[in-house]
Amino acid sequence: MKAAVKPTNHEFRRTVLDNGVRVLSEHIPSVRSISVGAWVDAGSRDESPAEAGISHFIEHMVFKGTRKRRMHQIAQRMESVGGYLNAFTSKENTCFYARALDEHLDRAIDTVTDLVLSPTFPEKELAKEKDVVIEEMKMYEDTPEELIFDRFDALMYPGHPLGHPVIGFEDTVRSFTRDGLNSYLDRHYTPDRLVVAAAGNVRHDRAVAMVRRATEGLDRRPQPRTPRPVPLADPTQQIESRAIQQAHLVLGCRGYDAHDERRAALSVLNTLLGGGMSSRLNQNIRERYGFCYSIYSFTNLNADTGEFGVYMGTDASKVDRAKRLIFRELEKMTERPVSPRMLVQAISQVKGSIMLGLENMGSRMMRIGKQELYYGRYFSLDEILAQVDAVTTDDLLAVARDLFDPARFSSFVLLPSGGSGEPE
Repeated sequence: MKAAVKPTNHEFRRTVLDNGVRVLSEHIPSVRSISVGAWVDAGSRDESPAEAGISHFIEHMVFKGTRKRRMHQIAQRMESVGGYLNAFTSKENTCFYARALDEHLDRAIDTVTDLVLSPTFPEKELAKEKDVVIEEMKMYEDTPEELIFDRFDALMYPGHPLGHPVIGFEDTVRSFTRDGLNSYLDRHYTPDRLVVAAAGNVRHDRAVAMVRRATEGLDRRPQPRTPRPVPLADPTQQIESRAIQQAHLVLGCRGYDAHDERRAALSVLNTLLGGGMSSRLNQNIRERYGFCYSIYSFTNLNADTGEFGVYMGTDASKVDRAKRLIFRELEKMTERPVSPRMLVQAISQVKGSIMLGLENMGSRMMRIGKQELYYGRYFSLDEILAQVDAVTTDDLLAVARDLFDPARFSSFVLLPSGGSGEPE
């Protein structure tokens, strides 16, 4: 018997302003905090080869000054009232977000929309920030468990922006100019691609009024958008040697996109296979054989493509055996349905993760923002949980048989210099 989900006292509302900007809110009256995000439906996949990394660079540069505020004023804007201000760039979108007490809703909306709408890109800050971003690149180069995912993406999407690191490359970053940043802003930071999402003890009408006031002078015209089609890619195995102590491995294949009806089944399957201490990969490769400290499976769901994969860090001498063990676990998932008990446990784990995430207002804001960008609609918690509850053992078997063909898998291995592991 499935446990009942206790309803939460909340209200979701959505308003589209006359200029096309969308305003979303999820009112949670039981909390005293708010989280506000200004989302731009543009990320690194929207960049030309010469612009690689410009979305991420703009994310940095907006904090260097706007028409309203100098750099130090932006830094103090939320911290001075005990809040928090930050941003991130992904392959498909960019988000500038603030968290604060509910009494500072106006300040949070004003701050994040100011960053998006009126950055000045001070010339004297450009060169310094290029150095900062290049140091960030070096940090990732020195972090193999981060670097390997960029290498893997390059295998999965050769010659496509999805295969480029979000941070870009040193030569492209060095080439950025103030005019180039403004040109990118004019083309991509347009009203039709801007979503302002708020969650917490927030009044929708007040949020709408604030966003309307902030965007009333926004005159960037919507631009035709023709994303580059994702190319087919043959499975590829690559090795790179580096001055590291441990070998790092990612193997995976193309998966499902964010609109695929099998995404709930994939989520449950991913949890069962590599989603925690009780997962099959952890129990059989870490606990039984002691081959690794960290191993997990993952999924990425983009608008029109996706990936499934497995990451592991291990001794170089164990790479080949570890790969065989991983593929053996994948094969088991294709041979017979999982037991009803295991299905119930995995579904409970997925649902628990979803519901625990909703305890955090930042997570709620992220959820409604992403839902709007990818689906143009709101999915209630009941809808999401119902989709997960509907997953059957046959669904898991069908997804496993569709994806887990070793002939479809690419792999990338980072080996310590002099390591002996070889991909098969």
